[in-house]
Amino acid sequence: QAPLVESGGGTVQAGGSLKLSCRASPNVINFCRMNWYREAPGKNRELVSSIISLGHIIYDESVKGRFISSLDIPTSTLYLQMNSLKTDDTALYYCAAIGDDYRCDKWGQGTRVTVSS
Repeated sequence: QAPLVESGGGTVQAGGSLKLSCRASPNVINFCRMNWYREAPGKNRELVSSIISLGHIIYDESVKGRFISSLDIPTSTLYLQMNSLKTDDTALYYCAAIGDDYRCDKWGQGTRVTVSS
């Protein structure tokens, strides 16, 4: 069983919305920082959001006010609600469990988001 499994990617028109999901395990959720990253064609992977704590989530400036990351603890699922999508948001999106604990440093397989003009 893959440690992190993403879903929810697809193709949407600019201005539309998509919601990504990342199913993890309770061990990972409880001991690691849950992040979303993306890798656009020809660009380096960049951090989209990071849940520092349940009340403190940071976002890249390019998505602030449009994307919302959330964590559903009972189901150990990380979400990324993406609104007002732009063509620049087109990328492969990854969830990751980051931290020094041995349970961390895990990545999903990626889910592709394509925003058309």
